[in-house]
Amino acid sequence: MVPVGDKSSTGSSSAPYASGVDNPKERLKECCRKLVAFMCTQVGVGGLVVGYAVVGAFCFIQIEGQAGDAQKQSVEQLRHNCSANVWNATSTFNVLHKANWTRQVTGALKHFEEKLALIVKKGYDGKTAEETWSFSAALMFSLSIFTMNGYGNVVPKTTLGKAATVVYAVFGIPLYVLYFRNMGKVLAQTFRWLYTSLYRCSMEDKVGVDGYNSQLPQKSRVIVPSTACLWVLVAYVATGTVTFVTLEDWTYLDSTFFCVTSLCKIGIENFVPVGSVQDFGADHPMKLVIKFVYLLLGMGIIAMCFDLMREDVQVRVRNLKMDIGLCFEDIRLRAVAVYRRRNSFD
Repeated sequence: MVPVGDKSSTGSSSAPYASGVDNPKERLKECCRKLVAFMCTQVGVGGLVVGYAVVGAFCFIQIEGQAGDAQKQSVEQLRHNCSANVWNATSTFNVLHKANWTRQVTGALKHFEEKLALIVKKGYDGKTAEETWSFSAALMFSLSIFTMNGYGNVVPKTTLGKAATVVYAVFGIPLYVLYFRNMGKVLAQTFRWLYTSLYRCSMEDKVGVDGYNSQLPQKSRVIVPSTACLWVLVAYVATGTVTFVTLEDWTYLDSTFFCVTSLCKIGIENFVPVGSVQDFGADHPMKLVIKFVYLLLGMGIIAMCFDLMREDVQVRVRNLKMDIGLCFEDIRLRAVAVYRRRNSFD
């Protein structure tokens, strides 16, 4: 028979645990911790970057969608007014008043030119809002902001769009730096493991051919040479060249030019993958995914090469330092030997 006091003590000891499990605040905190921990992983950061770019594209489409239409309406109204002024001058003056007709028509055309120049300076390019801010163009604009490429072919025209660009860049650039570092580490570890495996296999084959029993120690660290990183970059640029020649109907030189300038963060506005002229704004979803993945993966490969080449450079500098030290030590020993030999002759 269990005493009543023991029952109460047992219930009171299990109550905090049960309340801790069923407490909504504790469960919410635990979910937030798991979410933050997942977002700090490579998969979480990559998904966050993709989502950030997609959300930014939709936001800029909504913000800038009406600016192009307003400018186009202003140009059409300006063109209509100019035509009306020219027709009014033609109706008022006949051929006997050539000087008056010429003066009035010239004034109307000059006024049209001045007003049109002001609208062009504000960003008017003759395209509609759907053409300028298609999803493909808006996605490339969002990607160019937080990756700091800055192609410049599509720019916000409204005050709200410019303010949104500033806020978008402030939060997007740190996110991209986090992705850059995480993706670079993952790719560097993967490529180092692959290169080490191939290197060990080649050394084992060489040992078997030469007939020696010694093998490469399993725990020895293999340094990836810089030439291997350069070959990876060349292969990636070549792959992008063939891809954009197929998707964008560019020449091989133009495609290579775009790949190199994009990966080097130069960003030339003449070459931006937003679809061909015939299919402008109507890219196939798979084409858009290929372009987006190529640019994001390329940034990770650049980070991988930086990480691996930095390690190679550090090893080379360390070896150079040791060689210089040994050289100076050899010079010192030779100088001491010469000095002793000279003293022994004296």
